[in-house]
Amino acid sequence: MNSSLSTWVRPLRNPLLIAGIVLLLVVTLFGPVGSLFVDTNKAKVGSAMPDQRPSVEHPLGTDTVGRDILAVVVVGTPLTLRIGLIAGTIGLGIGTLFGFLAGYFGGWVDTVLKGAADVLLTVPGLLFLVVIATTLRGAVSVDMMALVVASLAWMWPTRTIRSQVLTLRERQFVLVARLSGLNGFEIIVRELIPNLLPYLAASFVSAVSAAILASIGLEALGLGPQNQLTLGMTIYWAQYYTSVLRGLWWWWAPPIVIIILTFLGLFLVSMGLDQIANPKLRRAA
Repeated sequence: MNSSLSTWVRPLRNPLLIAGIVLLLVVTLFGPVGSLFVDTNKAKVGSAMPDQRPSVEHPLGTDTVGRDILAVVVVGTPLTLRIGLIAGTIGLGIGTLFGFLAGYFGGWVDTVLKGAADVLLTVPGLLFLVVIATTLRGAVSVDMMALVVASLAWMWPTRTIRSQVLTLRERQFVLVARLSGLNGFEIIVRELIPNLLPYLAASFVSAVSAAILASIGLEALGLGPQNQLTLGMTIYWAQYYTSVLRGLWWWWAPPIVIIILTFLGLFLVSMGLDQIANPKLRRAA
């Protein structure tokens, strides 16, 4: 009972994890809570006078096409997080499945899955994503963007999780499970997955971070959802209308600040989970 309790209490004592979760909660709630106080209709083109500096009426100013930047950021933040969550979940889900199958069963299953991951890892990821996004440009939505990013988000988790499973499948508790009559899938579900939960949680955070970064990169090139105000597309339109050269700092700075806070929160959560999962780091902390 004490051991079980300490398993749940230990994460609550990690300051990095707590700080990261709080920061992510602030970013996540910024959109839903902000929409209660900010008129999101002001995010539409022509809703205000263009190129206005920050004021009481427009706290973050307006852009060249007359959109209120605060409303744009309130609308765009949840959309950007949605892309990261969908792409990260799909990518890590496929990578986890392939990694467990390849690492535990080995043989031709390992050869096929590991070979596919190794081959696709040699393909320049950004180039591949640019080609896909360009092909689908007219039909790109937030969900489509998430699927595009997820198409290359499963290879690295496949390799890393496979390596973790290879180290666990010869452990004593797995051998005992085999002798007790459990089949391979039961061993994976009952023995391996619980032992890798902290690692999988950290991998999920990393997958979401990579997905958000990839989507922002594509959107900054103008390959994102043209009619939806994600943070990446806001940066693209700021570049398109040369806001930096024209001194319209209030256009490009707010989305960049939100992105930095998001990555900082994800980094802190990842560091906290790493300390929990890694005994050496836990002792050092």
